[in-house]
Amino acid sequence: MSERTMARQVLLFVYLVCLSSVRGQVSFSIPEEMPKGSLVGNIAQDLGLDLKRLKSGKARIYTGDSTEYIELNKERGVLLIKERIDREALCGQTTPCALHFQVILENPMEFFRVTLEITDVNDNAPAFAENEMKFEISESTFSGAKFAVEAAVDNDVKENGLQSYTLKPTDNFGLKIHSLPDGTKSVELILEKPLDREKQEHITLLLTAFDGGEPRLSGTMQILINVLDANDNAPVCGQAVYKTNLEENAPRGTILTTVSASDADKGTNSAIVYSLSATSKGVSDLFEIGQHDGVVKLIGNVDYEKFKQYQIVVEARDQGGHTDSCKVIIDVNDKNDNAPVISIMSKSSQISENAKAGTVVAMMSIQDADKHENGIVKCKLNENIPFLIQSSSDGFYSLVTESDLDRERESGYNISVMCSDEGTPSLSSSVTLSLQISDVNDNAPVFERSSYEASISENNTPGVSIFTVKARDADWNQNARVSYILQDSSVNGVLVSSYVSVSADSGVIHAVRSFDYEQIKDFQFRVIAQDGGSPPLSSNVSVKIVIQDQNDNAPQVLYPVQTGGSLVAEIVPRSAEVGYLVTKVVAVDVDSGQNAWLSYKLQKATDRALFEVGLQNGEIRTVRQVTDKDAVMQKLTVVVEDNGQPSRSATVNINVAVADSFPEVLSEFTDFTHDKDYNDNLTFYLVLALAVVSFLFIVSIIAILSVKCYRWRRERMFYKSGANLPVIPYYPPLYADVGGTGTLQHVYNYEVCRTTDSRKSDLKYARPSSESIISLDTSGTQTLTYAQREKVTGDISHNQVRSLLC
Repeated sequence: MSERTMARQVLLFVYLVCLSSVRGQVSFSIPEEMPKGSLVGNIAQDLGLDLKRLKSGKARIYTGDSTEYIELNKERGVLLIKERIDREALCGQTTPCALHFQVILENPMEFFRVTLEITDVNDNAPAFAENEMKFEISESTFSGAKFAVEAAVDNDVKENGLQSYTLKPTDNFGLKIHSLPDGTKSVELILEKPLDREKQEHITLLLTAFDGGEPRLSGTMQILINVLDANDNAPVCGQAVYKTNLEENAPRGTILTTVSASDADKGTNSAIVYSLSATSKGVSDLFEIGQHDGVVKLIGNVDYEKFKQYQIVVEARDQGGHTDSCKVIIDVNDKNDNAPVISIMSKSSQISENAKAGTVVAMMSIQDADKHENGIVKCKLNENIPFLIQSSSDGFYSLVTESDLDRERESGYNISVMCSDEGTPSLSSSVTLSLQISDVNDNAPVFERSSYEASISENNTPGVSIFTVKARDADWNQNARVSYILQDSSVNGVLVSSYVSVSADSGVIHAVRSFDYEQIKDFQFRVIAQDGGSPPLSSNVSVKIVIQDQNDNAPQVLYPVQTGGSLVAEIVPRSAEVGYLVTKVVAVDVDSGQNAWLSYKLQKATDRALFEVGLQNGEIRTVRQVTDKDAVMQKLTVVVEDNGQPSRSATVNINVAVADSFPEVLSEFTDFTHDKDYNDNLTFYLVLALAVVSFLFIVSIIAILSVKCYRWRRERMFYKSGANLPVIPYYPPLYADVGGTGTLQHVYNYEVCRTTDSRKSDLKYARPSSESIISLDTSGTQTLTYAQREKVTGDISHNQVRSLLC
């Protein structure tokens, strides 16, 4: 182990023992030089920890950058010697000597401080740097002269350290021992009896150093003295102690101080040579002194963190061998030359987003080898992160969460820990920790829209895709996997699943059946989006499906009603004027929109020049004056066409009788019924039209023509016509046509009233209350029901009512 590491360990221990007791701290004491595997102590028992906790917490020892002398046996919960411990190499002369380390636990993170005191064993004997030491002493040296002798060194401490010296023989010399401020001892050889070169020119002394250990150990050095001839004045130092200060990391060549000494002798005997005493161990590589001028200079690098003070013994010697010594004390001033050292003791690479505030994510040891303000460290984190750094004890810090985390807002953090000291200039260091935020299912799926509406044309193919609903989940992986479910509901009493289905993975909505606009125009349902978390979260959205109409229905003709075998005819008097309303074709289309816009066209006609059809309203009117040349029986074919693409159409055949009298109509119908190829459906239409018009005529008579109105009109006709008398034709019951193929099975009495200034006739009739509308049919009679009559009541004109026979 380097001297710098040893010094740091010792300084840290001295600092720690000055602190008050820390929670979770335990101390042990062992002698040095114990073999590997030796038991130190039961750490689990002393800390009150269970062996299971040591295993589950992955217990380990943290020593920073120091050598690991101790190991942890988690199975037994004890501390064992890992490497042989030499107290002298670890602490030198510092007492007490101790190792400090931390026991780290995880899940949750904890650490405990352990102090291990190393007691001294008397395993080092006192030793001198040299086996012999030579002196040249003048015979004229006075009694009491002092000679500095190299002190022995014993690496042990206290009673095991250096305790005493003995000198043999003691005929001329004795020993004087001085205790120095740093706790060491210096030895001086004292001349107690003057020397006589003529009696003894060379003297050999044996200096023995003893320690106080058990067993007692010792070391020896020979002192060889050469007695010189007369030079009776020794040099005298100007000061016994010189003090100076030196800045740490000062450049080489820096002058520290100048040592001066004087000699009362003359000539060569007064010439003084300066040198560093052999007792100044370990400083010859750092300092030097000018032999003639006594200037002390720096020749190496000094480090405050290694040694705070140096003591140099300077010896002044004249040519006669007379010497004097003085001490130079050099205090090293600390300089801010060490940046804080950040060591990661334990850290987490991932943390859940629902972790509570104050959760520990990392533990660090942050040390600065400098002292005072140069060693005061402050740490901070990069801005805008939900973490803070806390100091748990001297030099130890915890990185904890400050507020709630949200992975959807930030999935990970690069946490930069920046530490700087308070020196001038300030030194700093930093480390970056990467921390990932694990996901928690805390977000429900969100649809892209608050509601959806889509359309599909009717008559679609079952299984066709209508449209897609889409929901997104801000969570991650399985928590963000969205499944789509059709919420149970019904449409007109039918489960919505009978109409549509939704793909669980893609959200595509398919039609289960073929839709018919005429049955259902739109319907609504709800789709649920559910994520894959545990427990799952969901949301739902309203979906409206609108059925678009297609032109899949042809127009339906309501009036005139087409029958299979009856002939229905509209009667047009020959006196009809241009624009006379013959009848009106009434049709409907169950489609909607432009698919239901109907137009009417005259496809075929017996005389196309006589009639026209209103394009929009279906009204059939005369386009010219009716003449006697016009055929009594006119057949019209009207096409009703919608506006769809492609368009659909229906045709209706209409028979029109151009006649002024009912017998004329009947005779034409009798002849007309023989033409089966042309009049297959005419009879049915005619009977149906007559029945409808009869019904409307009855309603009109009841509602409009009261008994008073009838009398009033008859009286007016009498007054205006003068001599003209009303003609009252009479048809007997069961009137049969000429061919004998058709009959009128009911009794009808009517009278025709005409005026000289009018072409229009007023028809007055009476009929049995049990009948409705007569259908002229070759096979008999036909009657419309009440419901059939209601369909056509609105579109029959008053002129048609007056012109049809009932």
